[in-house]
Amino acid sequence: MSDLVSEPDHSEWWVSFLKGGVAILPLSIAVLPWGILAGSMAIETGLTPAEGLGMSGIIFAGATQLAVMGMIKAGAGVMSILISAFFIASQHLLYGLTLRERIAPLPLRWRLILGFLLTDELFALIGKHSAAEFNRWYALGVGLFFYIFWLLSTLAGILAATQIENLGSYGLDFSIAATFIVIVVPMIKNLPTIVCVLTALILSVVLGYYHVPSSLIISGVSAMFAGLITSLITGDKE
Repeated sequence: MSDLVSEPDHSEWWVSFLKGGVAILPLSIAVLPWGILAGSMAIETGLTPAEGLGMSGIIFAGATQLAVMGMIKAGAGVMSILISAFFIASQHLLYGLTLRERIAPLPLRWRLILGFLLTDELFALIGKHSAAEFNRWYALGVGLFFYIFWLLSTLAGILAATQIENLGSYGLDFSIAATFIVIVVPMIKNLPTIVCVLTALILSVVLGYYHVPSSLIISGVSAMFAGLITSLITGDKE
């Protein structure tokens, strides 16, 4: 893997950039139904095609977009939407802290670009890279290719929504769960992570079944604390 991410010569930057694009391709394909769902749901929510595509282009966070559009349809207030969006996307704060050592030395333009492109998928591919292994062009290739693919899949959903009625009934939302399974499972390598995942899984199912408000937020926070406590008890810091 190190040959993929080591800093290239100036004349070879595009090689690392393209390798990043190739590396993200499987996850891009996996998220295709998710993007289609986001685009179609934007139309169902009452947004214009331009507004729906713009939402994907500006927010660039599938789970947050779907939650926000659901709240808009339900008539939620602006403050409730903003607070919910903040907590749903709060894992990006942890991603940023984890990558700080690698990103901070870069010029401002690079920090802004990679910060905007930082997603679960990008973190899954570069989160384990050390400062010596980290390659800005590889990261840019991963993030930019995924961003373009996300916009195209959203556009496909917008176009499909104008041709196919009740597109959401085709089970496209399962792609959300499938994508996160692909991301999370390879990271389960120790007891604290297992406890964290199982806590989130069990609580989300139970709280969701009983229609507890903010069940996903409660599940996520509880899982993080469960993982932290387990790591303190076992001494496993990995």
